[in-house]
Amino acid sequence: MDNVTTILTIFTPAYNRAHTLPRTYESLCRQSCKAFIWLIVDDGSTDNTAALVQQWQSRDNGFEIQYIYKENGGMHTAHNAAYANIHTELNTCIDSDDMLADGAVEKILSKWAEVKDKGYAGLVGLDADFTGNVIGKGFPVNMTETTISGYYAAGGAGDKKLVYRTDVINAYPEYPVFEGEKYVSLSYKYLLIDQNYKLAVLDDILCNVEYQPDGSSNNMFRQYLKNPKGFAFWRTVKMQYPESFKRLVMDCIHYCSSSQLAGNRHYIKESPRKLLTVLCTPAGWALTGYIRRKAG
Repeated sequence: MDNVTTILTIFTPAYNRAHTLPRTYESLCRQSCKAFIWLIVDDGSTDNTAALVQQWQSRDNGFEIQYIYKENGGMHTAHNAAYANIHTELNTCIDSDDMLADGAVEKILSKWAEVKDKGYAGLVGLDADFTGNVIGKGFPVNMTETTISGYYAAGGAGDKKLVYRTDVINAYPEYPVFEGEKYVSLSYKYLLIDQNYKLAVLDDILCNVEYQPDGSSNNMFRQYLKNPKGFAFWRTVKMQYPESFKRLVMDCIHYCSSSQLAGNRHYIKESPRKLLTVLCTPAGWALTGYIRRKAG
């Protein structure tokens, strides 16, 4: 495929998902428009992911398949690797246990052709489950543009499918890596982008998702214990861009707890909200105890 005319890269971080990755691949093969590149970022898999991808690369799929292998570092490091290797105008992430909805590529490219000259960072569409039910809430009637943080602050709910301009996503810092940890919220980049750009709303289902029992969404308390520096970092960012006072207090309590779990004695000094952090420290200890009980 001619990369000059291909403006969309669909990237898929994969860690030991050879049992679910075929349905992602099949959903791409079903697309009515195949003007895209599929980039698989193998995050240190020990199953037969590489062999599967090699098999698919040997076929005439109608779209190019690219493959990168890296040492296991977590979802955010796979995103870093993807962004460093994407050269198309747009990109979107489809997880290795999800399916791109039928007709999604055609809808994305058609919508982008309408709005690309209006200064948007990209598009935001809907996720649904495998039976077609929208995850969380849809978009309000007549909403044509939004930020991710603005959508949720206004009562929105559920994961949404994000399609970003590659130049925009790469204009912001990479996800940080903390030694011994494998989690930093992907929302870090999205929140920073929200401060400068809006997204055009594409009120269509773009992805069908399934949450795996061993996925991060279903193991959050253990994630708190295993990745406290990453969570503390994310809370410092959230405290700099508060959605509301209530949300600010909650983020500060979580910051205290994650810092305590990380053994950081200097977290009050390092906080962007020092007085509030002092006030929230007792609640942070209570949350720390709760996390330890739930994760145990």
